[in-house]
Amino acid sequence: MKTIFYKISILAVIGILSASCSDFLDREPTTYASAGFYKSEAAIKDGNAGVYNNLYCMITYNLPYSTNLDHYTGLGAERTENTTIGAGGGLNQDNAWIYSFWNNQFTTIARANALIEGSKDYIDGLSDLSKQYVAEVRCLRALCYYNLISLFGNVPFFTEPVTVEEYDVERTDRAVVLDFILSDLDNAAAFLPWTATELGRADRSFAYGLKARAALLGGSLNYAGKGQEYFRTAADAAKMVIGQRALAANYDDLFTITGQAKADVKNESIFSLMYSNQGSILIHMIAFGQVSRNTGQTGRHPLMLLADTYECIDGLRIDESPLYDPRHPQRNRDPRFHSTLWMHGDTVTVNNGSLVTQVLDAYEPECYFLNNATGEWELRTNADINSAAAWASFCNAGSGYIWAKFSYETAQNISAQTSNVPVLRYAEVLLTYAEAKIELGELEQSVYDAINQVRNRSHMPNVSADRIGNQQKMRQLVRRERKVELFEEGQHVVDMRRWGIGDLVNGQPSYGNPIPEIRYEGLSDTDIPNFKKSDRHDLNDIASYDAYKDKLRVRDANRFWDKKFELWPIPQLAKDRSPNLGQNEGY
Repeated sequence: MKTIFYKISILAVIGILSASCSDFLDREPTTYASAGFYKSEAAIKDGNAGVYNNLYCMITYNLPYSTNLDHYTGLGAERTENTTIGAGGGLNQDNAWIYSFWNNQFTTIARANALIEGSKDYIDGLSDLSKQYVAEVRCLRALCYYNLISLFGNVPFFTEPVTVEEYDVERTDRAVVLDFILSDLDNAAAFLPWTATELGRADRSFAYGLKARAALLGGSLNYAGKGQEYFRTAADAAKMVIGQRALAANYDDLFTITGQAKADVKNESIFSLMYSNQGSILIHMIAFGQVSRNTGQTGRHPLMLLADTYECIDGLRIDESPLYDPRHPQRNRDPRFHSTLWMHGDTVTVNNGSLVTQVLDAYEPECYFLNNATGEWELRTNADINSAAAWASFCNAGSGYIWAKFSYETAQNISAQTSNVPVLRYAEVLLTYAEAKIELGELEQSVYDAINQVRNRSHMPNVSADRIGNQQKMRQLVRRERKVELFEEGQHVVDMRRWGIGDLVNGQPSYGNPIPEIRYEGLSDTDIPNFKKSDRHDLNDIASYDAYKDKLRVRDANRFWDKKFELWPIPQLAKDRSPNLGQNEGY
């Protein structure tokens, strides 16, 4: 059984969860804002639990926010075309999902501010555990502010409960917010153990790992002209964590309830959103919304730009490897390809109340299912092709791929999953360290060691000899590794922004599986993506399909890129309540 610490007491339910979420900076109820409330360990523990509870920003279908985020890129998409980003105007100030996310982050910040400010006059005389609870909340506040500045840029900034007079303020420069985050995470780390004794609590590894992530953002976008200083901070913070944790032995174990019970997986999972099938039930439905129509409701799709990023097992990109076969693109690929993606011809097993094993078929109205009672394969209706909802399937609304990540859960029903959802893993810390050092021009053995750890865990070869000492080739590799290791964990939406590649991935339609007239067997040996359309395409592994696009399915035909998409818009409802917020340029 998981240890779940965040079960909210009756007091916390009444005092915290009854708070209105109608304003972007949710003010705490009078009870919690009153002087003298946070003067005991019990009260601080209750307030701490309320902050954790609000991290669960599930907008629709019990879907954690981190799963949504990467579908705002160009490597993942929602099933309705042209709505995720760019074409069709999906990214606008009236987008309900963006407003809900904004609101949730500020609600969490408000709860954190109430606890931190309310306890400051008493904390020195309280227990070490009380100090730890407050330090954890500082980390959660930092996480929310990081999310906000990474997506919206300049934002309202408060470190104390908001008064009526302070409420209608202008936004604060993102560099000021970032500097506060970095300093406050240092302050918090001093009161935290390196590894939390209860799953799901913030610890020192999380504080420094988040500091590294936040500083990498400032370095990449050269906040306040201090890019190199921030890269140094990112490298130093990540180095603090290196050696304190370790990678899990098996990548697949990170995303199933059975795997997450293993000690090595707990060690890699520095911080996660915690779910439970015991006591107070808390579930998500990630897999249910992304599998085949035969077993769930396909609503989100990986795109072929992501699929084609995975190397072959020889460590070469598919346009460089003799092992790549366009007719069988899943063969001889980085094992993380199979851990993350399913496609036509794959045999997959999904638990939707009972185990269903099928052979995925992107073309035929019937496909093979395993009869669990007889052990025989049977042809049955293929809902991905032959159903009223077939328009939404991986081969119609998608680009020929299905998310395997979170979907190969067989121990529980995918419509009521309780596997935890990663927020920060040790693998990210290693890659953040490597990227920061590469940007500093410090191509030391520690950089290669960090990347090799991540690659070797998935049985991929070490950094190749031609990359050693070559900053541009190392920059290419660490970006590739971040995509194939971390996608669908909410990191690429920021990485895309940090690397300035939104125009490359969103300035063209999304191409996918071969059209029915061609099918995979109709492709030729030369039908291989071109990654060298420009130096930027090559550096960032962005494929062009122009040479054989007529053979491929296309979606998002009207997709376009506008510079304003580098930031999300300030929600109109927030602006209506607080006109001084202004708006990001272009919206």
